[in-house]
Amino acid sequence: TVLLSSWLDELGVSYDLQTYYRRSGWLEAVGRGAFRRPGDEVTWQGGAYGLQAQANLPIHAGAMTALSVSGLAHYLRLRETVWLFSLPQIRLPAWFINHDWGVPIQHVGTSFLPEGIGLMTHEEKTFSITVSAPERAMLECLYLAPARLDLVECYQVMEGLTTLRPKLLQPLLEQCGSIKVKRLFLYMAEKAGQDWLKDLDTSKFDLGAGARTVTKGGVYVSRYGLTVPEELVKL
Repeated sequence: TVLLSSWLDELGVSYDLQTYYRRSGWLEAVGRGAFRRPGDEVTWQGGAYGLQAQANLPIHAGAMTALSVSGLAHYLRLRETVWLFSLPQIRLPAWFINHDWGVPIQHVGTSFLPEGIGLMTHEEKTFSITVSAPERAMLECLYLAPARLDLVECYQVMEGLTTLRPKLLQPLLEQCGSIKVKRLFLYMAEKAGQDWLKDLDTSKFDLGAGARTVTKGGVYVSRYGLTVPEELVKL
């Protein structure tokens, strides 16, 4: 994992001592104010651990990233984009932004879902990080679609989510601030024939008024007031 300078100082390793350790080769710089042990291969997960456990930033891995670490993504790519979510006012430190993690990193600042609901701990070999549970992750995917994630792939993922928990989905959907996301989620769940859909009290979901165009030139789905890609309707 990354070792933050401020965190080391709190543990009693002073900044002067950190400088000595670096000059002696006992610490290697990852960026300004961040180190790693010599020889350690620090992945984005180790960087995220530094953000969460040492910098105490309320940030989590979400969308397809969270589904991938849970084994629920439809495709596996060698250079899968890592999606990190937080409230809009949260800023990633320069050491994290400027470091080459070997994969593209996208930070999404949004408050469309309630803070702190639908998160879980993902265990790595020697540490753990906070990621979205599948219920929240699917909603985050739909938030990113279609501009940054493919809607057809999102639906293919939805088809495999047979064990989503209505007790968690209910508050997430009730407090979700995106009409588009709620309508897409219900449309895809119904289309995929998900059994858990019947246990949701959809009367408590604010689905707004009027039509929503998700894709220009697509097919209009009157039940949900959505214009979606033709290839999605034909699946």
